[in-house]
Amino acid sequence: MKTLVLTLDLVGTFVFALSGATAGARRRLDIFGVLVLSFVAANSGGIVRDLLIGATPPAAISDWRYLAVSILAGLVIFFWYPVINRLRNAVLIFDGAGLALFCVAGAQKALVFGADPWAAALLGMLTGIGGGVARDVLLNDVPAVFRSDIYALAALAGASVVVLGDALRLPTTATACAGAALCFGLRLAAIRFGWHLPTARHPEQAEEEAKDQKRGEYR
Repeated sequence: MKTLVLTLDLVGTFVFALSGATAGARRRLDIFGVLVLSFVAANSGGIVRDLLIGATPPAAISDWRYLAVSILAGLVIFFWYPVINRLRNAVLIFDGAGLALFCVAGAQKALVFGADPWAAALLGMLTGIGGGVARDVLLNDVPAVFRSDIYALAALAGASVVVLGDALRLPTTATACAGAALCFGLRLAAIRFGWHLPTARHPEQAEEEAKDQKRGEYR
């Protein structure tokens, strides 16, 4: 399982680094800004997870491969951004893939370090959303996890599959793939079909709906 966790962690790091670097390139940051954003987006969630489960120093700091993978992804985006930008919704796709891989890897690593099932599921979710939150904050955006589209819920669902599979003694690779697929599928479906969680109703919104209803009555 440790080998699987490391593999998922490194692949997720690369994908989330692509997401962070793409967002930075879109904001016209220089090469240093793009590389910093790629590292922060790729490793913030993992660092917080490792600190909470007692895996110190965090792997993103003690293992050179995490820094190397983050820099590689940042350089790929910086020099080939015009090609990457042609992909529709590139940032959202990379972000969804990173979310799926990180929520699975986070839950599995928490289980390796003896976390309770409920804690492992929450830590998996935290691993998945941490990088996106840090990226959005640095870019002065409202983090995606706080907006109405399904984000944290997708990560929690993917992590829960891993925890359930561990409780049932199912093969770890199979549960990891199933959890990542569920998370990625939910995230893409939410983007494609506009699925979202309920949001607070504002007085202005209620007034607009009342006006629309009156207009419909007069037609």
